[in-house]
Amino acid sequence: MLMEIIKKRKSVRSFAPKPVDEEVIKEIIEAARLAPSAKNLQPWKFIVVRDEATKEKLVEAAKGQKFIKEASVIIAGVATNTGYVMTNGITACIIDLAIAMEHIALAAAEKGLGTCWIGAFYQDKVKEILGVPDDCTVVALMPLGYPKEELKPEEKRRKSLEEIICWEKYC
Repeated sequence: MLMEIIKKRKSVRSFAPKPVDEEVIKEIIEAARLAPSAKNLQPWKFIVVRDEATKEKLVEAAKGQKFIKEASVIIAGVATNTGYVMTNGITACIIDLAIAMEHIALAAAEKGLGTCWIGAFYQDKVKEILGVPDDCTVVALMPLGYPKEELKPEEKRRKSLEEIICWEKYC
């Protein structure tokens, strides 16, 4: 079942003008809440934007990507504990938030909803629009809504397994 959802999930850039019920949104955010995080810090907040005027402002902050305002909601994934750096030198909250946001994408796909990862945005503008404190980081914006076309499992253009897998050492 999970592999079917993974195969069905795709970046949606065309949404139907149909609202997503608040309970469905909560169920999808619950999937993010259950995501793993370093030291179980759960360094996140999820801002659910439904207001049309705010979505319009986010279009401008997201370099004019007009399709995001078509979605019923835009979810902003915000890292709240930006100071913890793992032993490997990577800031944990960015990875933690990416895992949680992908949980959102998969939970949405399971419910027949579409999403799209948005990383092309101006941090300062989004923070101002959404009232995000300076010590936090907006990691991603994710429009969420009913796609104009039904999500169906399809073959995706991806590298072959042989191109990406290495055994025992980097190849």
